[in-house]
Amino acid sequence: MNWIYKLQNKFGRYAIPGLMKYVIVLQAAGFALLRINPLFFYEYLCLDPAAVMHGQIWRLFTFLLQPAHTDFLYFLLYMYLYYLLGTTLEHVWGSFVFDLYIFIGVLGHILAAMVVYWLTGYNGAPYFYNLSYLYMSLFMAYAAMFPEAQFLLFFIIPIKAKWFAIAEGLFFLYGIIMGSMTTRIVALLSFANFIIFFLSMYGKNIREAPRTAARKASYQRKVSRSVPKTGTPRHRCAVCGRTELDDENLEFRYCSQCDGQYEYCMDHLYTHKHVKQDK
Repeated sequence: MNWIYKLQNKFGRYAIPGLMKYVIVLQAAGFALLRINPLFFYEYLCLDPAAVMHGQIWRLFTFLLQPAHTDFLYFLLYMYLYYLLGTTLEHVWGSFVFDLYIFIGVLGHILAAMVVYWLTGYNGAPYFYNLSYLYMSLFMAYAAMFPEAQFLLFFIIPIKAKWFAIAEGLFFLYGIIMGSMTTRIVALLSFANFIIFFLSMYGKNIREAPRTAARKASYQRKVSRSVPKTGTPRHRCAVCGRTELDDENLEFRYCSQCDGQYEYCMDHLYTHKHVKQDK
């Protein structure tokens, strides 16, 4: 069973719903602080590996305040875009899996800063270590799930998400190939959440989006009707209705985000709409 599913079964109850809202609040607070007193921000809050090694542990958390952009208009656009992307991914994956994706990205940024400092002595603060790769990984995850989604370039030209993702991927590869050792370490470790997460969770089925999963489930239902089944099933998917009698290789899990005992096959565990009972 995939390690992500194991973690969700064990720690899913500790998920933070709406994590992207808290990220936006932190970014807004950091933007305001940077405008009020940039010197304080750069000297005491940014990710400075040398300062961390000398006891300023809080920098491992406060660097999350560093805004995605220092221009007010661009900052608003960035936050609006990535809030939409983040909430969409959380709706598709569930809160725990989305939280895990974000946390792996943040840890990758921290690890990159420390590794570069240990190997080269390069500090990189305050400009080098920000959340740019985390936001890039959010967009790449969205494009992998919804490659046909369209964005308006300059608010006019419609371009599909997959073409933006290809362009970002080429830019990333260019930095890996042509950049310095420091650039390579930071890029690979900071972007590790996308690389590790999708290889582990989807493997070859990286485009197993909701529409693909529904089409696959429809095909499986048609096949199952033509094969006689015997015995009483112990598991049944609440979306497609398949049981272990339809396919002995199917795995089923209960969703920690649904109100009630709803069980899903692995094709629909992260793509179903959560069932919520009215209070």
